[in-house]
Amino acid sequence: MGYYNAGFTPVGVDLDPQPNYPFEFHQGNALDYDLTGFDLIHASPPCPLFSSATPESHKQNHQDLITPIRPLLRHSNTPYIIENVPGSPLQNPITLCGSSFGLNIRRHRLFESSLPLIPLPCVHAWQLPHFDQRNRPMKVHLIGGSGGKDAQYHWGRAMDITWMTRYEVKDAVPPAYTRFLGAQALAWLLHHKHYTYTLEEVGN
Repeated sequence: MGYYNAGFTPVGVDLDPQPNYPFEFHQGNALDYDLTGFDLIHASPPCPLFSSATPESHKQNHQDLITPIRPLLRHSNTPYIIENVPGSPLQNPITLCGSSFGLNIRRHRLFESSLPLIPLPCVHAWQLPHFDQRNRPMKVHLIGGSGGKDAQYHWGRAMDITWMTRYEVKDAVPPAYTRFLGAQALAWLLHHKHYTYTLEEVGN
């Protein structure tokens, strides 16, 4: 959604069906997908192997998909961005945080790119707790399938996502992050690839 808001036309690819994905979607293996014809590629390989939320005893059940996808992206000759969690083997990544975008969530994520990306500093000090209907402070917990019956509402509100289930939103990146990245990528494309349209036309 963030890339859409930045002016791109998203096309999603995933092994599993994504009935709530709001754009064009193809079910399949991203490692085998034809990457020609795109202006920008964003890859979000599964993160459990590198996530601090995954018990050490369970990490053997997960694969490193960052290592095989990176050479595919480089050989595509298309600008790319790879997203993953802190602790993952991304190369020279920038870190984004919800506190930098006015979101009441931190959710640090790393972004490696073939483009020069500008990071934003964390601004944790301003953040206030969420409140429930009885005006009590509430901690938003975004790990695994945890959380109470209202988790989907509170998680979605924290990340500005309304169209996903709780199991989808727990793995999501706030659209503010990808809008920020998409705006930088679009500016780079317009400058370096001599597109004939203007930024105003892209936004329409």
